[in-house]
Amino acid sequence: MFSFSGLGDFLSSGTSWMFFVFALLAIGGAIFMISFTKVVHMVVAVALTFISLAGLYIILEAEFVAFVQVLIYAGAISILMIFGIMMTKHRSEEEEAPRRPWHEGLAIVGSLALFGVIFYAIQKSTFVANGTLDAGKDNTLEIGKLLYNVHVIPFEIMSVLLTVAFIGAIVVAKREED
Repeated sequence: MFSFSGLGDFLSSGTSWMFFVFALLAIGGAIFMISFTKVVHMVVAVALTFISLAGLYIILEAEFVAFVQVLIYAGAISILMIFGIMMTKHRSEEEEAPRRPWHEGLAIVGSLALFGVIFYAIQKSTFVANGTLDAGKDNTLEIGKLLYNVHVIPFEIMSVLLTVAFIGAIVVAKREED
């Protein structure tokens, strides 16, 4: 049976409240992003999600990752999306999508069910703190050492994957243009 015994202790700290605020903003931004119909509103919602994730990284004491999240995702990718919107042709009259009243209800029920499953899994999990990073040390230096010494092959595979995805997006965009 599920119990809320640890929930009172968890909610008593300010960090926990900030976690809830950032988590709700991130989840809300993601839900708004898939719910909006105008692309500009979607970009603003996804930027809210990116900034909220950066706040979660700060709570986790991963300042470098938070900085990169804001710099790369919230800044560069959001601006790139806005330029893409401005440079493409759009019809002045947008066709109205057929209304599905049950769609929003199912989305809310699904979101709450997912939240419940994740909350239950976190409550039942035991987390072992055996990380190699020390919060008092230089996180950026340690991340760099791990990235370029231990995890260099996955890093390079990820760069090739992103390049292929970028080239594929260009090919698809050129095909639609013709």
